[in-house]
Amino acid sequence: MTQPIARTTAEPQRLAALERANKVRLARASLKRRIAVGEVAAADVLLTCPPEASSWPIGELLISQRRWGSSRCHKFLARNQLVETKLIGTLTDRQRRMLAESLSTPAGIAVPASTSADAVHDREMVLAVA
Repeated sequence: MTQPIARTTAEPQRLAALERANKVRLARASLKRRIAVGEVAAADVLLTCPPEASSWPIGELLISQRRWGSSRCHKFLARNQLVETKLIGTLTDRQRRMLAESLSTPAGIAVPASTSADAVHDREMVLAVA
């Protein structure tokens, strides 16, 4: 009988994986800081899904926004029938658009879908009041 051979990861492969993981962590940290200061919108990250964000849990993205904590994040995702641990890269296009729209629409304000001049004016008035 043959004996099982223990497989070890080659040193260059392991180092390359560590280097790649470190680049992703640094890029994600930079993205988090840019979201926190308002330079980048979380909705934009959802819609564009940059490579560093694809393996990022949706809950961490939401919490990186100013004035968002775990409670607000949990309630927001529960309304949209998602969990905090869902990875951004695994969201469907429909889920991305729905979340991005929910993030960019002020809470509790119904925005008319019509594009007539009156509807646009009404929308501007509603947003100005909010």
